[in-house]
Amino acid sequence: MLLILIGFLVVIVIITALSLWAPRRYELTRSIIIDRPYTGVFNYLKYLKNEDHWSPWKKKDVNIKQEFIGEDGSVGFIAKWQGNSEVGLGEQEITKIVENKIIETELRFYRPWKSISNAVTKVEDLGKMQTKVTWSFSGENKFPTNILMLFYNLDQTIGKDFEEGLANLKRLLEKS
Repeated sequence: MLLILIGFLVVIVIITALSLWAPRRYELTRSIIIDRPYTGVFNYLKYLKNEDHWSPWKKKDVNIKQEFIGEDGSVGFIAKWQGNSEVGLGEQEITKIVENKIIETELRFYRPWKSISNAVTKVEDLGKMQTKVTWSFSGENKFPTNILMLFYNLDQTIGKDFEEGLANLKRLLEKS
């Protein structure tokens, strides 16, 4: 009985230590330069429905079910999705638009796990018909998810998706 109690206390101490050591926030950022004027790039990006043409997640489930609420390209617009295990269940809402500069959205994931993240797409005029697009994603790691993040490389896994999506966006916009 004493050994069971000691074992239980050791497990509690380990979990507590890991939760204190584990990251409480996450942030991921990727950028790309697109050979198109920034106003056209911004006007394309502010419409969430356009993500269907360049998002890496759309390819992961071609049968994804989608629903849209509100006026696309304006604050309050919500894009909902329900997909396979790679895509999950969630919604994205436009929360702020600074014309020709920034689009902010809130991502609410319900499956495979619950979380809320903030996504920002920033468009920067580089002159010479070039636009820098920066795509970022951030949020909080709550207990016990923060412990799992010790063993999950967000930068490597989701970072690859961001890079693929931005490369798709570049090809699409430079072709048109």
